[in-house]
Amino acid sequence: MSQAAAVKSSQCWERQSHVDALKSTDVDLLVIGGGASGAGVALDALSRGLTVALVDRQDFMAGTSSRSTKLIHGGVRYLEQAFKSFDYGKYQLVKEALHERKRMLKMAPHLAWPLTLITPVKNPIGLLYYRFGLGLYDILAGSERLGKSRIESKDELSRACPSLDLKPLKGGVSYMDGQFDDARFGIAMVRSAVEQGAHVLNYTKVDELILSDDRVSGARCTDELSGEVLNINARVVVNCTGPWTDKIRTMADPAAKPMMTVSSGIHISFNKNLLPDGRGILVPETDDGRVLFILPWLGKTLVGTTDDPANLSDTPTATDDDIDYIIKHVNEWLAEPLSRDDISATFSGLRPLVSNPSESSTGGLSRDHVIINEKGMVTLTGGKWTTWRNMAEDCVNEVVKSNPELKAGACNTYEIRLPGANGDKAAAEAALKGLPEDVATYLWQAYGDRAHLVLKQGSSDRLVDNQPYIKAELDWAIKFEGACKVDDVVYRRLRVGMLDEAATQSIRAQVASVLEADASETA
Repeated sequence: MSQAAAVKSSQCWERQSHVDALKSTDVDLLVIGGGASGAGVALDALSRGLTVALVDRQDFMAGTSSRSTKLIHGGVRYLEQAFKSFDYGKYQLVKEALHERKRMLKMAPHLAWPLTLITPVKNPIGLLYYRFGLGLYDILAGSERLGKSRIESKDELSRACPSLDLKPLKGGVSYMDGQFDDARFGIAMVRSAVEQGAHVLNYTKVDELILSDDRVSGARCTDELSGEVLNINARVVVNCTGPWTDKIRTMADPAAKPMMTVSSGIHISFNKNLLPDGRGILVPETDDGRVLFILPWLGKTLVGTTDDPANLSDTPTATDDDIDYIIKHVNEWLAEPLSRDDISATFSGLRPLVSNPSESSTGGLSRDHVIINEKGMVTLTGGKWTTWRNMAEDCVNEVVKSNPELKAGACNTYEIRLPGANGDKAAAEAALKGLPEDVATYLWQAYGDRAHLVLKQGSSDRLVDNQPYIKAELDWAIKFEGACKVDDVVYRRLRVGMLDEAATQSIRAQVASVLEADASETA
């Protein structure tokens, strides 16, 4: 079985070398899907000494994994559902997620951090109800608890969110979860896989699965950037395509029964700083039963919700009705209302739900992960960002169990550290000295202890006035993080696309120019 040479942190990610290798490569695992689940499975398999290829028909993290609510959480809402419906499965899901939450914070402290959330409450009974529930949340976390939940006064709510309408409130209950930069966290996972010798390609479409004796044994793919055809033979193919799970399953078996439903999550970035001390607000239930989040995120106020029924789309967007919905519902809690003029960016993402086709509401469908083995192809679907590591471990356990010929060791991802959290911290800190404070803070948050390597790629001049993004990042994104198109850079490497649409438009031409120059160099 072929294994690519490991790449050092200071070495470029040469895409063409992966294309050349995958034209006729045999590997232990071929992972289809480069989101959180697929990258997680790749890292788990590599930790066991297996050879891995990973392909995605879009950019890495382009789908669900970059369009989340940016929370690393156990699932307070699932805990409530567990007790209301006596659902032991949801209880176990919360307990598992609380333990994985702490692991994610340790894997990449520059990309993930603790966050205090406050639930405003309108009646005294509600205060006791949420205090009891969040106290149980603390207990389930055990030694992995990030902080204690507590009842908060109206004055404290006002400090956390001065625009909050205090008149109908009796107080609030606060607790701690985690927050992260989802796309950059995922890109760090993929880069880690490359550094461990995985063959990795974005913009590579699976045209058909290869079957041998009615068993899936690889895939015929097309590199959509060059048009080259790749025949990837694998002992096991793993399907980690999230909302598109059923499309890959029917390639193996046209009669496969559909098992997926999707809901959408709509989010708006606002220029107004509603949360000056960095705490977030969670409204547990709107009038139609959804959760509403008001969160600080990378200098903006992020407001969003989930569980709106949706259709499959490569480019889900927030519609005018979606935007009106969020503004209407967030303003029900604010004394100083938000308007469309305050919006800096919008985005929407699909949530993969393992479903019963007869279900009419997506709110109650399972977010627990499911692993199935069909014709030798293992499918991992469902779940959520917080539990990616545990999901991947369960998946590769199934792969190894059903394929005893694989020479696999034990899972070794429990203490994994991602790029940016496993390098020369002193060198990065020294390189950031002398830079404007906003630029230095941003570079550390985005790249951690690899910030000095980013700075070596070019100029520290700003791409846009009054924005922290710098020119050196463009070469880094393309040469070290696998970016191939303008959207890859602005949405999933710099994140400006989800924060500030005006700044994004100013940066696009510069990104296109660097991409064109890079293509000329490698031609």
